[in-house]
Amino acid sequence: MKEFFSKYVSLRKHNAQVAWKKAKKSKMCYAFLAPYAILFTLFYVVPVVISIFYSFTYYNILEKPRFIGLANYISLILEDDIFLIGIKNTLMIAIITGPLGYIMSFLFAWLINELPRWVRSIAVIVFYAPSIAGNCYVIFSVFFRGDAYGYVNAFLMNLGIIDVPIAWLESAWIARIVIVVAMTWRWTGYNTIFYLAGLQNIDDSIYEAARIDGANIFQQFRKITIPLLRPIILLTTITSINGTLQLFAETQNITSGGPGNATITLSNYIYKLSFVYVPQFGYASTIAFIVLIMVAVLAFAQMKMGDTR
Repeated sequence: MKEFFSKYVSLRKHNAQVAWKKAKKSKMCYAFLAPYAILFTLFYVVPVVISIFYSFTYYNILEKPRFIGLANYISLILEDDIFLIGIKNTLMIAIITGPLGYIMSFLFAWLINELPRWVRSIAVIVFYAPSIAGNCYVIFSVFFRGDAYGYVNAFLMNLGIIDVPIAWLESAWIARIVIVVAMTWRWTGYNTIFYLAGLQNIDDSIYEAARIDGANIFQQFRKITIPLLRPIILLTTITSINGTLQLFAETQNITSGGPGNATITLSNYIYKLSFVYVPQFGYASTIAFIVLIMVAVLAFAQMKMGDTR
């Protein structure tokens, strides 16, 4: 482990030296990049650093931050049941929506790629629309409303299957299923675009040569499609897991983390600690820092798995 770490550090130092030498030769390019770098530092790096500092303090906005060391972290891990529920819900949603979304996205991309060009353009718009339509997932809260005006209740009552409305979102498991369906529905189209672009960049002559050599469709998929789509699979995996770990809007707008805390996620808990309960910005910053670590570790692990050099 120590040898691996020393090699990793020396490689990073070498890469930094090479990058610095190239930067000296391309001063004008970096001058154009400077505005973005400044804004990124001000609005991303600085807030993260401040949040990390607050995670070691007691800060309720009514008084100055008071340094308390690791007390927030100890309380979070040993005493906070809601935090553990938030982690469980977040990871459960990520584990279910991740593979389900990847499979559906790839299948849709494969089907769209086989369509005529004009049909393909329409299909892309239809599949991508939920990803760019803002709070479109709120429609699920309308579908599953607990009164007679909810679409599901109205449909079942009109068919005579039920006599009184069912409070769907007051059931913990049904609420979780609705969140999973909403997440999958919203982001499948987003990943479909990436897979479709990757499929269109694979030269047909490669498949033709494989067919001549006697490869069936499953062998082509395993030996050609998957290896050539590996960078895109890695990209969609990282972005999906990153988005799921920061899941907030869907649960907040559909269930508000309920019933009880059955669908609360880490981001919901951060929001409630900051703006719903008595303000605890230091404690909320602790959770935010843990989410940052989780995202960084998972992204690093997946990048190492996807690095074939």
